[in-house]
Formats: sequence, structure tokens, C-alpha cells
Amino acid sequence: METSLRFGFGGGSKALRLHAKEKFPIDSNTHLQVHGELDTRIAAPSYFSAMIRHFYPDFSATLGVGLQYDQHQKLRYGVRGKKSFPVTNDGLLSFNVKGRCDADKDFIEKKFKGATEFSWSIFNFQKEQDIRLKVGYEVVEKVPYVQIRENNWTLNMDYNGRWNVRFDL
Repeated sequence: METSLRFGFGGGSKALRLHAKEKFPIDSNTHLQVHGELDTRIAAPSYFSAMIRHFYPDFSATLGVGLQYDQHQKLRYGVRGKKSFPVTNDGLLSFNVKGRCDADKDFIEKKFKGATEFSWSIFNFQKEQDIRLKVGYEVVEKVPYVQIRENNWTLNMDYNGRWNVRFDL
């Protein structure tokens, strides 16, 4: 099970959240991904999601369908996809296109998200230190963003001043 501590500012709760994720294999390219969060400010679960995700290795793409529940929007259905285009032969620099659509339980209210990004992985930046840099643009909100990941630490920031930090346990 993957677990992390998360804290953000400018886009939601200002509380520390405990996040857990587990992937259950279905076949070699498909898994059921389940994850949830516990908000320490309200001492209650704030998010839960279950999604079947399939990887298409010949296309460097993924597709997922599932449902999610959060304390504000209740039950929602979702579909998401991602396609990666390698920029370099070693695959350490790639251009990614990703999108998602979430709908309420009656399929009336829909929320769309889409982004394009460059992702650059640098292994052994320093001894036993890997870094991944992402620079992207969220198309629907029209907001540039950046992500810096160093081993267990991840910092996400966008042009609107929202940020969050994550530590993988």
C-alpha cells in the first residue's frame, strides 16, 4: 500500500491529509486502483475513489473508469486518459496529454479537466537522489503549473497561487 502525508494551500482544505492507495492487479495491463484520504482537521474521511485502469503499452497510454466520493460533491463517476509521447530516445523526457471527465450520479453536472505537460526524469541527480520536473498547462482552467519531485517529496504549484506538498511514507 502506498501512503503519503499531504498539505495544500489555496485550493481546498488547509489541513494535513493522510492518503492511502492500493493497486490490485486484474491482468498484466489492468488493475483496480483504490485510494482515500483522511482529513485531520475534521477527523473524518474526505475522499474515496475506486477506478479500473488499463495500460496500452503499444500506445504509451492509459484509460481509467470508476467512481469517487468526497465530502462536498458526494458520489461522482469518472473517466480519465493519458497519452505519453517520448521526446528523447531514452524516454526520460516526454510530452504528455491527459484529460478527465467527472459526472454526478445523474450525469447532469459534468466537470472536465485537461492538460499538456513536459515531464523530465533525472536519475541520480545526486547520489541516491532522483528528480522529476513537470511543466504543464491546464487547458480548461487556463493555468500553467509546475511539479518538482525529489525521491519522497513532491511540490505542486500553479500560476493562481495554489500549492501543495506531499511526502510519500
